[in-house]
Amino acid sequence: MKRFLVIWMVKLLYFAGNLLGKGTSLPGGIALKICPDILKRLKLPKLVVAVTGSNGKTTTVEMIARTLEKNGLRVAWNEGGSNQIEGVTTLLCRRANAKGEVQADVCILESDERYARHTFSYFTPTHFVVTNLFRDQMTRNAHPKWIADLIGEAISEKTTLVLNADDPLVAKFGKDRPGTVYFGMAENIESTKEPVGCYQDHAFCPVCGQRMEYEYYQFAGLGKYSCFGCSFVTPPADVLVTDYDPVGETIEINGTDRIRLAFGGRYFIYNLCAAYAVCQLAGISGKQAASDLSDLVQKNGRVAAFEVAGREGMLLTAKHENSVSYDQSLEYVSRQDEDMTVCILVDAISRKYFTGEISWLWDVHFEKLNTPRVKKVLLCGRYAFDLATRFSFTGISEEKIEVIPSLEEMGRRFYAEDGTKLYVITCFSDKDKIYSRVHALGATAK
Repeated sequence: MKRFLVIWMVKLLYFAGNLLGKGTSLPGGIALKICPDILKRLKLPKLVVAVTGSNGKTTTVEMIARTLEKNGLRVAWNEGGSNQIEGVTTLLCRRANAKGEVQADVCILESDERYARHTFSYFTPTHFVVTNLFRDQMTRNAHPKWIADLIGEAISEKTTLVLNADDPLVAKFGKDRPGTVYFGMAENIESTKEPVGCYQDHAFCPVCGQRMEYEYYQFAGLGKYSCFGCSFVTPPADVLVTDYDPVGETIEINGTDRIRLAFGGRYFIYNLCAAYAVCQLAGISGKQAASDLSDLVQKNGRVAAFEVAGREGMLLTAKHENSVSYDQSLEYVSRQDEDMTVCILVDAISRKYFTGEISWLWDVHFEKLNTPRVKKVLLCGRYAFDLATRFSFTGISEEKIEVIPSLEEMGRRFYAEDGTKLYVITCFSDKDKIYSRVHALGATAK
């Protein structure tokens, strides 16, 4: 009876919350107070896939879910991105019937890397995807090696792991574990022999602690590595990008299945590989998965085109306190063959807590914008002058840089008809501030 009442309470609260523009976490939070083990009382479908990691969770989950839906499967997934135990509880209860049976063929659950151990203490996913582990919100998440330890607590021996082979902190979970599925990327035109970035958190073996050697790097600490202190090396990938064409924006997986990229960059490609691997585990052929994943445009708003008074713009949502996320947006912008204005907005560092800690700005490789195609750089928001200090070390000409603390002035600057395309890079916490300003100027989505 308690299960029945809690399920229907969540459904009603979720419905009411939607009318108010909220409701992804609160219903689940209340449900857990009334019935702390409600997740244990639900009957889940045969395939339950958890996705965690520092970056790429939301994108990977959406690609998996939309591809499975294309192939006729009913998918329960946390579209709102609410990925802690309260959000997962809301999702599963609202998709359950009166008997507690989740009405779906597959559950795809984005899970916060720090709190996955709490969610999965009540039920065991059949598959667990780990995308990567980088520095992220270090004021609350500390070091990625600590996060790796927390994720390890969430992994059951009964779960099949789907891991990024090129990230040693992630690949360690599959060491000496039969049945693990790995995805990775072969050396390509954009690989480097030396690490690029301000820190090397992956330089030491996560198994024995000795320094590792890399044959090549993809970005940050991802690449082909080996430790001579023990037997830990990059494991062979079951899903391997054997060819990458950054100009034509296509990849080839396992030498057979070619996928057209809706959004370029190696960062996105790893997410795509994880999605491809899960789709195959769900019974979809590689050829069909490649076809369905080609040109798949996410609806999560992480990348969005707009137009202001005839001026084309693109919003790229990176993550504050996450230099690797910023680096991938900067890499995408820097390879565009057109004159551009780039706006960096840092106004509220976090949506969940206040912090003025901006040391992470020094980890971001803003030097990528030091190209002739970048005609102007707008540094905006509360931390505009902190950004200006960081940019004074990039080598970018001071004549190209404008410091604009005022959001209203930033919006008016978007209106300028200077013949350049506008690229805006910011975080979820500041994204709506961009939209409110450009919409006030009569912007239209594209």
